[in-house]
This record gives sequence, C-alpha cells and structure tokens, in this order.
Amino acid sequence: MEFKKLEIKPEGNWFKRYILSTHGKRTLLFIGLGAIGGVLYFYFTEGQYMKDITTGNILKSLLIGGFFGLFITNSPCARGRC
Repeated sequence: MEFKKLEIKPEGNWFKRYILSTHGKRTLLFIGLGAIGGVLYFYFTEGQYMKDITTGNILKSLLIGGFFGLFITNSPCARGRC
C-alpha cells in the first residue's frame, strides 16, 4: 500500500484570516463610513455650534453610525441569504 503525504498549509493567525480578508476590509470601511455619517447627521440635524457639542454626543453618534455600518455589511440580506 502506498500513502500520499498529506500537506497541510498553516492557516495563519486570526487577524490575517478575518480582518485582512475582503469581507473584513469591507466591514471596517462601512463601520468607518457609518461613524462619520453618524457624526455628520448629528451635526446637521441638531443645529448646534461646535463649541456647544460635548464629547459624549460625538461618541454616541460615532457608535450608532458604526453599528449601522456593521449591520449593513453583516446582515443576512447583505450576504444574499434573505
């Protein structure tokens, strides 16, 4: 009996597999765009001057916008599984 040698390629670390993949890059891009969009939406709809806006308001807008960006890229419909 002859057996073939099984060649196993190393998968690399978690960062390279998930974050640096095409989907990971796209997710990070949409999180960033969503965060920027959230801050811009807050700025233009509240009608406040920049000196009156607190850091808490900016962080809240960043988080909400970033969540929407994450949801857009990772929802089932975004992956064609509706």
